[in-house]
Amino acid sequence: MADLNFLAVGAATVVAFVISSTWYAILGNQMMLLRGAEVIETGPPPPWKIAVEFLRNAVVVLAIAWGVSQLGPADLSSALGLALVVWVAFPVVLLAGSVIWEDVQTKLAAIHAGDWLVKLLAVTAIVAVWG
Repeated sequence: MADLNFLAVGAATVVAFVISSTWYAILGNQMMLLRGAEVIETGPPPPWKIAVEFLRNAVVVLAIAWGVSQLGPADLSSALGLALVVWVAFPVVLLAGSVIWEDVQTKLAAIHAGDWLVKLLAVTAIVAVWG
């Protein structure tokens, strides 16, 4: 972990947080409707939830940065390939399980999968190019 560029990790964490925040700000009402809930205007989430979400993103970015560092001299193409493999192997597989076993709607899982795809591609590109 000592060979990681922690400035790149920090920047990628902020980018991941902004991507997810924007993604769900745009699609939040659609998610509520898919869940059968009434769309109501609420304020921003409580500060503790924001902090936990930021920490969750930091953990993902650290794992991706470590994975990219293990590729050796990573070019953007191989790093984005890693992001796609990670996306399919983890969020897609886990979300497919929730669709199959917990009756989560496919559209709802697709919203979450889309967030993961965009976020993983962005943070992997950042840590590969800047790392």
